Amino acid sequence: MFLIEFLPPRPHTLWTLAKQMGVTHCVIKAAPELTGLPPPWEPGVLEQLQRDLAAAGLTLVGLEGDPFDMSRIKFGLPGRDEDLAHYRTMLAEMGRLGLRLLCYNFMAGIGWHRSQAAMSGRGGALVSEFSLTAEPPGVTAAGWVSAEIIWANYVEFLRSVLPAAKAAGVRLGAHPDDPPLPILRGIGRIFHKATQFDHVLALDPSREHGLTFCQANWKLMCGSDSTALAAQARRYASADRIHFVHLRHVSGSAAHFVETFHDEGAVELISMLRVYHDAGFRGPVRCDHVPTMAGEDPTNHVPGYGTLGRLFANGYLLGLMDALGVRTTPTAWIES
Repeated sequence: MFLIEFLPPRPHTLWTLAKQMGVTHCVIKAAPELTGLPPPWEPGVLEQLQRDLAAAGLTLVGLEGDPFDMSRIKFGLPGRDEDLAHYRTMLAEMGRLGLRLLCYNFMAGIGWHRSQAAMSGRGGALVSEFSLTAEPPGVTAAGWVSAEIIWANYVEFLRSVLPAAKAAGVRLGAHPDDPPLPILRGIGRIFHKATQFDHVLALDPSREHGLTFCQANWKLMCGSDSTALAAQARRYASADRIHFVHLRHVSGSAAHFVETFHDEGAVELISMLRVYHDAGFRGPVRCDHVPTMAGEDPTNHVPGYGTLGRLFANGYLLGLMDALGVRTTPTAWIES
């Protein structure tokens, strides 16, 4: 496996810091509000982003997150077919440019979510917390939307875009719901239990249809059972259905958890790195959701994605990977 970064899509200090850490491959979120460019299905947009990163010495391997507003796709609203066509066009462009990975989620209305972003962690670092009892009462503007409706919309999404992913050679990695709960403020969630991913993968056996194994989410889905967590990772990795791994640590349960520094889950992390490697996974991994450290934004308005925490996490992960002998080069994965 090889370490990559989730970088801002426009020039940023992290571009330089990534290279200084020896992390030269990356994914980005290509949403227009972040890039300042037209949507990523428009001709030349992804190529420009790839070119700018290459000029800075960085190799773009794929995309992560909603590349544009996917509300109509996830809720099944009028205009969905147009948005699905744009998604297929984007996949074709990714294939043309050699971008092999797309990490996506199907969280409708509410993406990854925390109840508070500035809880005091080790040494006063700011960490995020989710507590179901602290959530506001009532539902979102979308009203009550059942998980059955979201699932039907997901099946239509996959039916529509997977053939384009296959044609383009792009591996789709489904990310779990975060937090992994069956319903959040009236909106059903469909990727919140480990067993659900058997149903997800059963929709199509092709290699392009796989998972993003977000380790902390899977830990919560497995009830913090480390044996079950390892078994799930081993099973999917050995079947070549894990395309991407997110590495972070949480303490607590799905209904109430706190994110921590990566080394606060050292035993689990070391064990899981061995599991991924021994099961044959050789793809990209990245640090995820790091604490905000001293000297950074005291409001933590972008929780999990500060700079100093990533320096710590990446150095720690690279050291573990080298000590365990599980780090590989990206070349074989990119060319496979």
